Amino acid sequence: MKITIFGTGYVGLVSGICFAELGNDVTCVDIDAEKIETLNKGIIPIYEPGLKELYEKTKERGLIHFTTDAATAIESGKVLFICVGTPQKQNGQADLSYVMAVASSIGKHMKEYKVIVDKSTVPVGTADKVAHAIKESQDTAVEFDVTSNPEFLKEGSAIKDFMEPDRIVVGADSERAQQVMLELYKPFVTEKAKVIFMDVKSAEITKYAANAMLATRISFMNELAPLCEEVGADIIKVARGIGTDTRIGPKFLQAGPGYGGSCFPKDIRALSHVLETHGQANTILKAVDAANERTKNRVVPRVKKMLGSLAKKRVAVWGLAFKPETDDMRESPAIPIIEQLQEEFATVVAYDPEAEETSKKVIKNVEYAADRYSCVEGADLLIIVTDWAEFKTANMEKVKSLLKGDFVFDGRNLFSPGKMKELGFRYESMGRKGV
Repeated sequence: MKITIFGTGYVGLVSGICFAELGNDVTCVDIDAEKIETLNKGIIPIYEPGLKELYEKTKERGLIHFTTDAATAIESGKVLFICVGTPQKQNGQADLSYVMAVASSIGKHMKEYKVIVDKSTVPVGTADKVAHAIKESQDTAVEFDVTSNPEFLKEGSAIKDFMEPDRIVVGADSERAQQVMLELYKPFVTEKAKVIFMDVKSAEITKYAANAMLATRISFMNELAPLCEEVGADIIKVARGIGTDTRIGPKFLQAGPGYGGSCFPKDIRALSHVLETHGQANTILKAVDAANERTKNRVVPRVKKMLGSLAKKRVAVWGLAFKPETDDMRESPAIPIIEQLQEEFATVVAYDPEAEETSKKVIKNVEYAADRYSCVEGADLLIIVTDWAEFKTANMEKVKSLLKGDFVFDGRNLFSPGKMKELGFRYESMGRKGV
C-alpha cells in the first residue's frame, strides 16, 4: 500500500520505517528541508534501538522516501498519516496548528478519495476540525474519511511495540475507511493483537486515557514512597505485593524521581484542559501532575539533608534521559535535579550513554564524563537518575574507591541497601529506609 506520513519526529519516523519494513511504499514529508536532507543522507536524528539498521534496510529496498514536496506525496498516498507535533500551550492545551496546517495542505492537493489518519496525540474532536479544514481548502469537493489511530509506542522499545502490538485502536466512522485500515493492519492481526474498531471520538479519548492511567500509577507509588521511608517500609515490596494482584498487575508501579518524556506530562495537562473545557471535574489529573512535580523536587532537599551544604561539592549524576534506551530529555527529572544542585552552588558532572548532546542544548554549566566510572572519580556524592542497564551492573566497589565521598542517592532503587551498607556507602533511595 502507498502510505504518506506527515512529520518525521519520533512517531512519524518509527511508523514510516516500520510500515516500509512490511513492504509498503512509504513517503515521509516534513517542512524542515535540512532534516529531510539529513534523513536522505542516512542520518537518523533520534536514538531508538534498531531504528537506523531498519532504515538502511528499507532504504536499500527502495521502500521509504523523504521529501518536502507535500503535493506529490498527497497525490501518491492512499493513506495519509498526520504525525506532527502537538506541543503544549501555556494553559496546558494541545497546540493543533501543525495538524491543521497539514489538513489544509491535504485539502488543497487531494484529487481522489483518501483515508486521513490522525496519529498525533490530539484532543477529542480534532478529527472533526481536520475534516472541516480539508473541506475548506478544497477547490473541488473530493471524498475522504478522517480516522483516529492513536500510537502506543514506548521509547526504547518502539520497533517491537509497532511490530508486535498489544492492540491496534482505530476510530473510523465509515465502513469504507474501516476496510482500508483493516487492509493496512492485516499483517498485525494475530490471536494476541486485534484491531479494535470504535468511533473516532472514543479512539481520540483512548490515547489520553491510556497515558493518564499509566502516569497515575507512577504518581500513586511516588506518593506512597515518602510514607515507606518514614515508617521503615519498602516500596519495592509494596509494589510486588499489589502487582501480583491480577486486577492491578505489576507494570508502572516502580517508585522513582518522577515521570517525564514527550507524552505523560503533556498529555495529562492536555486531558485536564479538555475536561475543564467541557465543564467536567478534574481532581485526579491535577493531583497526578502535582504529585509528579513534588516527586521531582524531593531529591535535592534529601541530598542536602544528608550532606548539609552542597556548596562547592562535586556531584556525579548518572543518567540524563527521562528513561533508558533513548536520548529524549523532555521533562526529564534530571533537569530540575541538576538545576537545583547548581542553585546550591554544587558542581555537576554527568554521564548518560546517549543523551549528552541533548543535554548540552537544555542544561548549562555541566561537565560531561566519558563513562560511568570517570563520572564519579573525585565526586563527593553520586545521584542515580536514569536506570540504564550499565548502571545496574556497575562495580560499586570500584565506584566506592573512586568517589571522594561515601554518599549515593539512588533515584531508581537499583541496589540493595544492605549490600551498599556493607560496601561502606551512606545510601538513600526512593521509598526505602536509608542506611
